[in-house]
Amino acid sequence: MNLLPKSSKEFGSVDYWEKFFQQRGKKAFEWYGTYLELCGVLHKYIKPREKVLVIGCGNSELSEQLYDVGYRDIVNIDISEVVIKQMKECNATRRPQMSFLKMDMTQMEFPDASFQVVLDKGTLDAVLTDEEEKTLQQVDRMLAEVGRVLQVGGRYLCISLAQAHILKKAVGHFSREGWMVRVHQVANSQDQVLEAEPQFSLPVFAFIMTKFRPVPGSALQIFELCAQEQGKPVRLESAERLAEAVQERQQYAWLCSQLRRKARLGSVSLDLCDGDTGEPRYTLHVVDSPTVKPSRDNHFAIFIIPQGRETEWLFGMDEGRKQLAASAGFRRLITVALHRGQQYESMDHIQAELSARVMELAPAGMPSQQQVPFLSVGGDIGVRTVQHQDCSPLSGDYVIEDVQGDDKRYFRRLIFLSNRNVVQSEARLLKDVSHKAQKKRKKDRKKQRPADAEDLPAAPGQSIDKSYLCCEHHKAMIAGLALLRNPELLLEIPLALLVVGLGGGSLPLFVHDHFPKSCIDAVEIDPSMLEVATQWFGFSQSDRMKVHIADGLDYIASLAGGGEARPCYDVIMFDVDSKDPTLGMSCPPPAFVEQSFLQKVKSILTPEGMENKRWEREERRDH
Repeated sequence: MNLLPKSSKEFGSVDYWEKFFQQRGKKAFEWYGTYLELCGVLHKYIKPREKVLVIGCGNSELSEQLYDVGYRDIVNIDISEVVIKQMKECNATRRPQMSFLKMDMTQMEFPDASFQVVLDKGTLDAVLTDEEEKTLQQVDRMLAEVGRVLQVGGRYLCISLAQAHILKKAVGHFSREGWMVRVHQVANSQDQVLEAEPQFSLPVFAFIMTKFRPVPGSALQIFELCAQEQGKPVRLESAERLAEAVQERQQYAWLCSQLRRKARLGSVSLDLCDGDTGEPRYTLHVVDSPTVKPSRDNHFAIFIIPQGRETEWLFGMDEGRKQLAASAGFRRLITVALHRGQQYESMDHIQAELSARVMELAPAGMPSQQQVPFLSVGGDIGVRTVQHQDCSPLSGDYVIEDVQGDDKRYFRRLIFLSNRNVVQSEARLLKDVSHKAQKKRKKDRKKQRPADAEDLPAAPGQSIDKSYLCCEHHKAMIAGLALLRNPELLLEIPLALLVVGLGGGSLPLFVHDHFPKSCIDAVEIDPSMLEVATQWFGFSQSDRMKVHIADGLDYIASLAGGGEARPCYDVIMFDVDSKDPTLGMSCPPPAFVEQSFLQKVKSILTPEGMENKRWEREERRDH
C-alpha cells in the first residue's frame, strides 16, 4: 500500500490527507517520534493545567497519552474530516474532556488568546514544503493564527526536523514579533532518528517560541539553544548563529549514522562542546585500522591524550594517530584531546563525561553490551597551566602555557591559536621550578615583604633552562655550525650570525651563551614576539645580540643593496613559518626559497659562510 505523496507539495493538500487516513485506517501515524520519545521535552514546556491546542493532530496517539498522564484541557484540530471522525469515535467515552474539531489552522475560529500552548508535531514541516510564494503565504497565515490564539506568555511548541528553510522561516517570523526563540534538541534523538533515506539520519528538534507582550520601539531578540533535556540553554547572538548551531548538530547526527554503517570513513575529527557555554571541550579523531582483524574484544577503544601532549606527532598528526591505532590493536580508536581553558577533575570524571557520547561513534558490528576500554599514557590527564594569553596584530591570538612532559619535567610553550596543535616555541623550565615550588616562593615573598608593599609579579623568564634546546630543528642548526670550520675553533674566533625569526628566542640565546665570540643580529617581524621572548622565555639583548623589528625579506634585501659597505655574516639561520596553512610548506615560506632572494642571501655571506634553513612540510610537522 503506497501512502506517500508523489510530490512533497501534496502534504499541503486536503484531498491528500483525506485519502491518506482512509487508506491507513485507525492505525496511528507518528511523525518524528512517539510520546515516550518526546515526553521529556513536552513535560518541560507544558504544564498539566494549561489549555493546549494541537494543530494538524492527525491520528497520532500523542494527545491521548498526554491526556492519560494528566493533561486534560486539550483541543485537537485537523483539515481531514475522515481523521477527526475516527478520533472522536476512539476517544468519546475514554477521554470525554478532550475535543476534536475539523478546522483549517490558517483560519481558526477560536477567540484571541484562547490557549496557553499550541502544539505542532510535524505540521509546519508538512506545510512548508518549499519556498514558493504561495507556500510562504500559507505558512504566514498559519503562524499569524498561532500567535493570535496564544496568550501572552504562551508557547508555540513545534516538533520539527529543523531543515534550513523551515528554521529560517519560523525563527524569522517569531523573532520579528518580539518572541523569545529557543531550539531544543530532543534527547537521544541519535537513537530515534527519522530515516529520510537509506544513508541519512536527521535528529528531531523542538522549537519553543514564547509570546512576549509587544514593547514599542524595542529591538530585543532572544535566541537560545538547548542540547540536553536537563541542560542549561545557551544564549546565542543572532538567528544566523542559531541556524549554524542546529546545522552542526545535524551534521553530527549524519556523521554518527555514517560511522555506524561503514567500517571506514577516512580521517574524521569533531569537537564536543561544553553544554552550558558552547565552548569546545574535547577534540575527537576517529581512526580506523583496516589491517586489524576483528575479534570479540578489539572493536573499539578510547585514547585520552594527556594535556599538553596533543602537539606530539603520535597524537597530533594523521600518520601518528594511524600508527597509534595500529599498535593499540583496535578496529576503531578514538583519540581525545583536552582543550586549554577547560577544567578537568580526573581521568574518571572525563571517562564518565565521554562515555555516552563516544558510544555514538562505535563501529558497525560491535555488540551492544560490549565494554569499551579507555586508554592513556601514564594513567593521568597531564598538567597544563596557561600563564598568559594575548592577541598580536600580526600573529593573532596566542597563549603561553607550561606543560608537563614525559619525564615529569615542565616545558614552556608558545602556541598560536590559529594552529593550536603546533608548538611555535618551546623551552624547558629549570628542574626545581615546579608548580608547588612556584606557589611556595610566592607565599614566602608575601611573608617577607612590608605590609604596604605592592604585589609585584614574578619574572617568568628567570625560570628558563637556557642551556637546553627543545626543538629538533634547532639542534640540527647548531650541529650545522661544525660545517663552517674546525669545531674547536668556533669558541675562540669571532662569529657573525643573522637569525631571521625570533619566536621565543631560544635559538639566538643558545648561540649567544655557548659561543662567547659570537655576535648575533635577530630579525623579527612581529614586535609582540620580542615582548613574549623577553618576558616569558628568558631572552635579553646585549652588546653581542640585537633584535631588529622588520620583515626578514625586506631586511636582507636592504642589506644586499648596501654595496661594499654591506655587512657580511658567517651564518644566516632562517627560523620562520608561513601564516598561510593552505600552502602545504610551513617553513620557510615560499618567498624565502625563490632564486632571486637566495642570491641576495649569498651576497651578504662571507666566502666561507653558510645558510641554515628550517625546512618543514605540513604533513611532516613533528614538534
